[in-house]
Amino acid sequence: MSIRDRFFLEKDKAVLAVIDVQGRLCVAMDEKVLTQLTKNIGILLESAAVLDIPVLVTEQYVKGLGATLPELKEKAGAAPCYEKMTFSCCGLAEFVEKLKETGRTQVIITGMESHVCVLQTVIDLCDAGYNVHVVKDAVMSRSKQNWLTAIEIMTLAGAVPTCTESVVFQLLKVAGTEEFKKLSKLVK
Repeated sequence: MSIRDRFFLEKDKAVLAVIDVQGRLCVAMDEKVLTQLTKNIGILLESAAVLDIPVLVTEQYVKGLGATLPELKEKAGAAPCYEKMTFSCCGLAEFVEKLKETGRTQVIITGMESHVCVLQTVIDLCDAGYNVHVVKDAVMSRSKQNWLTAIEIMTLAGAVPTCTESVVFQLLKVAGTEEFKKLSKLVK
């Protein structure tokens, strides 16, 4: 894989995963960081809709942690939402099958908690040969230290650390298009 293939996202190769951004889990998070995370995931969901990028949403133990935040669920539209008990999304056969069905090789990762479900999913996806991009400003943990540790481990595992604006502009590639006009407003 070339440097460009590893570090540049392509809209026809990418899938967006939103991992476990659930109501009862969110109450344990830093409010300021959660607000930014929700905004950034919203931007990525809107970008995925405009650019026709598949979205996969997961929820960990819904009975205990509640459903995905309503504002994100709304922006995810008809995207499949998978309830899981395994920490890694890859422990759920339906998630893995749907990802394979897309035929895409790049997975953009968002969600929580960085050091548990996100980390285990990223390691499994890297191990399976996917090109994984972890959106640092769209993943979080209850503590900053856990978030930092998770980012370090995921990077060592082969994931590409990135940020919301980088993802959007890599997927767009050029200015002046209708997609650019719609999406550039989201990151102002």
